[in-house]
Amino acid sequence: MTQLIGHQEQVAAFMAAFTTGRPHHAWLLSGQRGLGKALFAREAAIWLLNGAVPGSGFGVPPDSEAARLMAAGSHLDFRLLERTPNKAGKLRNEIVIGQIVRRPDSEGQPLREFLSGTPMLGPRRVVLIDAADDMNRNTANALLKSLEEPSGDTIFLLVSHSPGRLLPTIRSRCRTLRFSRLPDADVRRVLADAELPGEDADLLVQLAQGCPGRAVALGEAGITALERDLAGLAGLPVARANPAALGLAKSMALKGREGRYAALLDRVPALIADRAKGLHGPARDRAIAEYEAASKLAREAMPLQLEPSQVAWRLAMHLAAVPA
Repeated sequence: MTQLIGHQEQVAAFMAAFTTGRPHHAWLLSGQRGLGKALFAREAAIWLLNGAVPGSGFGVPPDSEAARLMAAGSHLDFRLLERTPNKAGKLRNEIVIGQIVRRPDSEGQPLREFLSGTPMLGPRRVVLIDAADDMNRNTANALLKSLEEPSGDTIFLLVSHSPGRLLPTIRSRCRTLRFSRLPDADVRRVLADAELPGEDADLLVQLAQGCPGRAVALGEAGITALERDLAGLAGLPVARANPAALGLAKSMALKGREGRYAALLDRVPALIADRAKGLHGPARDRAIAEYEAASKLAREAMPLQLEPSQVAWRLAMHLAAVPA
């Protein structure tokens, strides 16, 4: 299992609550995406299920019962709430209410049923919600009832990338633990553990902006090659015969292109913005217009399920239109 790197202050604060004081029953782990909040939550869960032994970190021996059962996904006192596939096998856009309370069309044991008994293997249970932002309003209201009437043997860990999207009543019942960007040295350590051959570590650290999860995701998407492809658009004519744009569009039709596509949606507006900073007068105005159009397209591409090859082509045209 990947080990948590950084966030020593958050680890110390969480452990202190359980070893020197009266711990809160619900924790809101907040911060931007890619900081390692979910990994923190998982290591915290293992530490709690292993008895919350005081120490300098979560470090639970991998051969302990709690660590082994968590690695196997079979710990009876742990429950993970996340988006699940629908009957067609496609991942849902949200965490649905059937995961909290029993519904005719739901599958698996709902959370309320899980919480109705007592812990099976130790003194406490842990519920991890990743991410709490994915709950729709009905799901959030159903969870709220469990947070309002906590049992002394259950700890809730809510991962949130955008706490402002959560119900104020949910936020008010949680102790917030905020996560910040990591220094570049820690991001490099995460990248070294991820082992991404062929990727430019310096580029990944630069693009990560302190978010190691972002660096790993971009590396897995082949960002180094994508950056070369996007750089090849500079100075080329904005025309349908643009070979670099055609190649980029065709690459989005290949199997396993999901990560590359997500990286493309992220990088093209950012590259246009970078170019605009060095321009003046009409050229800058043109770059700003292309940035606004590219940003709008990138935002809408996933929600509207636009065809990736066509999106890639249009984004390539926006980038090529910016004066080099």
